[in-house]
Amino acid sequence: MTDGTTRGTVTGRPRNSRPPEARAAFGVGVIVLAPQGHVLIGRHRAGTWELPGGKIDPGESVPTAAARELHEETGLHAEPHAVRVFAMLHDDVQGVHRITMAAVVTAYTGTPYAAEPDIVSDWQWHDPTGLPGPLFTPSAQILAAWRPDLDIEVSPPYSFGIAAPVSHHDRRESPDTDGSRRI
Repeated sequence: MTDGTTRGTVTGRPRNSRPPEARAAFGVGVIVLAPQGHVLIGRHRAGTWELPGGKIDPGESVPTAAARELHEETGLHAEPHAVRVFAMLHDDVQGVHRITMAAVVTAYTGTPYAAEPDIVSDWQWHDPTGLPGPLFTPSAQILAAWRPDLDIEVSPPYSFGIAAPVSHHDRRESPDTDGSRRI
């Protein structure tokens, strides 16, 4: 440029000398759907029922974290490309921002078992209209975001739907069978 500035320059220069205080939790919850429409939920040692899921590690993509957590907790194997992220949920728990990514998996292999029996003692398939309770709050929020018609009493988080990015060419492909678009 002729005015002496550099266009598009990005700097990684720290803004201050102290690192920020961690005040957020970033996780993913996975709805695993059986062919007949049943949902996989597990009995947590605290007495609640929950979806598979957990924290997203630094540098890990949401689909990769979902597939990893699914395998670590249930023994089921799903490829990250088979994970469909459909919402981002945001709420506050005792001053900590909780960001939970909501995902659905329909393509997986294996039979679920309690891979971490000290945390979840049993995994069971349930019709989503007849889930046992009490549900772990983030799991209830994910299920309610997925199917608002379900009779789940939960404090609603802020919810943001996830859509496939649109390229700068604004291509108009037809959606896949799951409603997602490949761009």
